[in-house]
Amino acid sequence: MSKEIFIENVKKWVVLEKQLKQLNEHTKDIRQRKQNVTTDICSYMSDNSLHEKKIQISDGYLKYAERKEYSPLTYTYIEGCLNQLIQNEEQVKQIIKYLKDNREVRTCVDIRKNETKQHDNL
Repeated sequence: MSKEIFIENVKKWVVLEKQLKQLNEHTKDIRQRKQNVTTDICSYMSDNSLHEKKIQISDGYLKYAERKEYSPLTYTYIEGCLNQLIQNEEQVKQIIKYLKDNREVRTCVDIRKNETKQHDNL
């Protein structure tokens, strides 16, 4: 690859990165607004005993649904559970260390944008 193509690729990357940032901010805003409306709809349905009702919309229907959300399996959580099951604190520490040391690790190549005043020039 020539230096000119490299420079063009960097310029394209910067433009694409900016576009993605804008889209992500817009998506985040839409998700938040949707969540607010969802909360209002669910509250109304709950307050008016409409749990079993379906709301017809243009391409299907909406219905009230409950789902369980589980907290993530963190090392802190696992360690707490193991401490309840195993009295030997050293054994628990060894198990946690083993889990941490034997995780699958992948190395990925990427570039990152760091916003600073100074730039390294090629």
